[in-house]
Amino acid sequence: MTAALPAARPRMTRADLMALVARRHPALPPSDLTIVGVRGYYADTLGAVGRNDRAMYDDALFIVTPDAFIAFNANTDPSGYRKGRDTGAAKGMASLNPGFWPVYRLDIHRAGTPGQHLALCQRAGPVTVTRDGDPPYEDRGMFGINIHRGGVNGTSSEGCQTIPPSQWPAFIATVTDQAKRLFGEDWRSEVIPYVLLEGV
Repeated sequence: MTAALPAARPRMTRADLMALVARRHPALPPSDLTIVGVRGYYADTLGAVGRNDRAMYDDALFIVTPDAFIAFNANTDPSGYRKGRDTGAAKGMASLNPGFWPVYRLDIHRAGTPGQHLALCQRAGPVTVTRDGDPPYEDRGMFGINIHRGGVNGTSSEGCQTIPPSQWPAFIATVTDQAKRLFGEDWRSEVIPYVLLEGV
């Protein structure tokens, strides 16, 4: 069972967050719609104090547009550990590396299954992940590291970025609304960049 969530509200302003993004990624191209994840954002509120935990919504995702700056509880880690090796069937569990990932589009997560839903899906290019191993190791590719609805009794992630189901409708409705306003008929084909920060 996941712990009770603190209020999902910014403890920093839009200017503070975007200044931090600019310092970490000075060559970042401008975008009217950006999702910013902060791993361990609620590390002192949920789980072990001062430590980012797996299987817990102790991270944050921000929607940043000219008209919106909204924070949501999130999980940017896999739900568990699975040590592995190489990149085949025996590969380790994946954690998305911090960085700038201009690879997301609004599309259907788990298409053709009972759990399918509109989400931000890794469709426009590869990402780099660190896999559980001895030692952990990097892997790059098209892994379906999506931003989707999480679970009530767990974060439902094998490397994806997830948002608790109580906050998911507001998150996806806001992203969709802003995409339609900004991109018009191209709202499902335009890339929505994601920036994942760590150690903030």
